[in-house]
Formats: sequence, C-alpha cells, structure tokens
Amino acid sequence: MVIENKLFEVKNISFDYDGEEIFSDISFSIESGDVLCILGPNGTGKTTLIKCLNGLNEINSGEILINGEDIKGLSFRQISKHVGYIPQSHVPSFPFKVFDVVLMGRAPYLNLTDSPKEEDRKIALDALKTLGIEGLKDKEYTNLSGGERQLVFLARVLCQKPDILILDEPTSHLDFGNQIKLLEIIDNLAKSGLSIIMSSHFPDHAFLSSTKVAIMKNKKFIDFGTPDDVVTEENLKRAYSIDVKLMELDDKRKVCVPMKTNLTLDL
Repeated sequence: MVIENKLFEVKNISFDYDGEEIFSDISFSIESGDVLCILGPNGTGKTTLIKCLNGLNEINSGEILINGEDIKGLSFRQISKHVGYIPQSHVPSFPFKVFDVVLMGRAPYLNLTDSPKEEDRKIALDALKTLGIEGLKDKEYTNLSGGERQLVFLARVLCQKPDILILDEPTSHLDFGNQIKLLEIIDNLAKSGLSIIMSSHFPDHAFLSSTKVAIMKNKKFIDFGTPDDVVTEENLKRAYSIDVKLMELDDKRKVCVPMKTNLTLDL
C-alpha cells in the first residue's frame, strides 16, 4: 500500500456534549511514520478527542480526512481498515485463547457468514511474532497479566492492517518496565511506516518515542510541533500548573522533573 503524505488531516474540529463544549478548533496533520503524543491534564478532553479521531464520536464541525477522504463518509468497517484503536482499558469477558482474540482483528475483512481463512490466520500469527508474544497464543486471555493483555490487544489491532494506530493512554496500567517496552514497540512500528497518535500523562514519553507533540489545555491545543519545541518548562507549567525542570541526559535525551509544590490537587 502506498501511503501519501498527510495521511491523516484534522481541520478545525470541535465537539460538544449536551450543549457543553468539550474542545474546539483542533487542527493538525500526520504523515507515514509520525508518532504524535497528545499531552494535557485530566479533564481537558483528550479521550473525547481520541474517540472523535476514530469515528466513535461524531464531531460538530470541521473535517477529519484519511487519505483525503472525509471520515463522515466512511462506514465503521471502512474506518477499521485504516484506523486501529486501543482504549484506555479493556476488560476481558470470556476466556478466549490469545490466538482467537488476535484473529478477531480480521473482522473488518470478513462478512458475517465468513470464517477466517488461512491467510487471516497467518496475519494473526505474524502480528504475535512482531510483538514477540507468539508463545502466548494458546493461553487464555483472561489469565494474562495487564502488560501481556495490552500487547495481545495491540496484536489484534495490527491484524486490521491499519495505516494509523490510535492509542488512548497506552501505558496507564503498565509498570515502569513495561511502559518503556511498549514505547519501544511503538517506535519500531512507526519505523515500519505506521502512523501513531497516542495520548499520555507523561511528558517524558514525548522525548522517548514521538516526532510531534500537542499540549491540550482549556479545550484547545496550546502548542503543536516537535518535542524540543513544544515540551518546554513554560508550556508544562502552563498545562499542569506546576514548575517543571528539563534535564538533558548523557545520551542527549531530555527528561522532565516536576518540582514539589504546596498547592492543592487540581481534580
């Protein structure tokens, strides 16, 4: 598949719920291999924006274009062939085998009466191998750890063969080690040509795996650009209402260090 530049374009979109504005005037574009990290405090509308980007919520104004085509004109099945989505949490209901869970990712390519073909099974196995978890294929999904479930769900989404992967706080339920491992996987997927949009509460993640960063506050993007340009002490204080120091490690990577404050929680 040939992927053109500006694979995914968002033009001046807004969304309100029951008359309450959730966000407005959001615009950006990403290309093949981009990783966009959306930062911002609780309640600023990141998750709602994510759900608009994959068609789960219908925007009130503006345009979301995939390869130049307005998402409003696409069926959910058509969107699923281009966009893979992983929510913040997904609670397993039935003890399916891991391989069967991953194979469900082929649903956009099958009719209701179709059974998965050998090609579909190969795609599912390849997705497990890509993430290094083929050894889990015969285990029950409900018996896996949180980190293993996250990787299995990612393999399921990769089975859709999407151009764009949208992740809502993908590291929120992972321990420190698994957070870094998942970010490395995201980095490798981007290098293979996949475009990725993810939200995060951790500014450091922008330096670890992102090519573009947006900071969301008060229902808008207050800045958008490269990690070095956007993730600044001034912008972080503006977003989170605390002082933050940026430090550079020996490998030239920056890290964010929050400073202690006597302020009350902003919930």
